[in-house]
Amino acid sequence: MTASTDTAGSVTTVYRVSGMSCGHCEGAVSGEISELAGVVSVKAVAATGEVTVVSATPLDDEAVRAAVDEAGFELAGRA
Repeated sequence: MTASTDTAGSVTTVYRVSGMSCGHCEGAVSGEISELAGVVSVKAVAATGEVTVVSATPLDDEAVRAAVDEAGFELAGRA
């Protein structure tokens, strides 16, 4: 994560998502999560199954789960 996305007062959460295998998968997951209110940035990495989300306030885990489901993947929890 770069310093520009780690602004004062932001919350960084790392989630584990199963089923991502390529850049298209990363884009689908990132796109759905980025639509949630308060999300500043999303970085999905298929190789590790980790999705790092920077948001203005803590996100509701069920909202993140729904976004990941919409992208066609499964939220395995927080890393």
